[in-house]
Amino acid sequence: MAGPRARPLDVMFERLCAHWVYGGALAALVLLSLTPFLAFGPVLTAVYLALPVYMIHQYEEHDDDRFRRFVNTLLAGRSRGLSRADVFWINIAGVWALLVATLWAAATINPGWGSVATWLLGLNGLIHVAQAVALRRYNPGLVTALILFLPLAAWLFVHVPASLGQQIAGFGIVLVLHGLILVRARQPGPVAS
Repeated sequence: MAGPRARPLDVMFERLCAHWVYGGALAALVLLSLTPFLAFGPVLTAVYLALPVYMIHQYEEHDDDRFRRFVNTLLAGRSRGLSRADVFWINIAGVWALLVATLWAAATINPGWGSVATWLLGLNGLIHVAQAVALRRYNPGLVTALILFLPLAAWLFVHVPASLGQQIAGFGIVLVLHGLILVRARQPGPVAS
């Protein structure tokens, strides 16, 4: 939290970190409403849809800071957990920017790069399901992982013309991102705010 001597940009960034998910939820509606006007074929349209679908999922997951509090409670006393800034950067750089770059690569280099979107949705969805089974309870984001992520990821897996190398690269990128999140959350130190 910003102190009395905080600079205006620091305060603005703190507010952005605390409320980014609400802008994303509204942006998802805008992106979805633009879908009929896209000149993409089915594969690129599905890769495009990964971003607004993920933004809807993020609303379920992060509204009222649910995900961060959930993770930090699970890690209580063992590590620092995640700060609001961590969650912001994970979702803006590790999801939004990654999915935009994926769409660009799929549209301009080779549609097979859409496999990154496939694995981002699929692996995250499977992690939500595995966590729900292991903990025998709801976790923030589980519902949209089940009804949005897993069906879209399955469709992408079947229809994106990805080579084995692109599938491995997509899976590897997503696995590394999830690993970095775990490393960050499990660092020793005081609980993040």
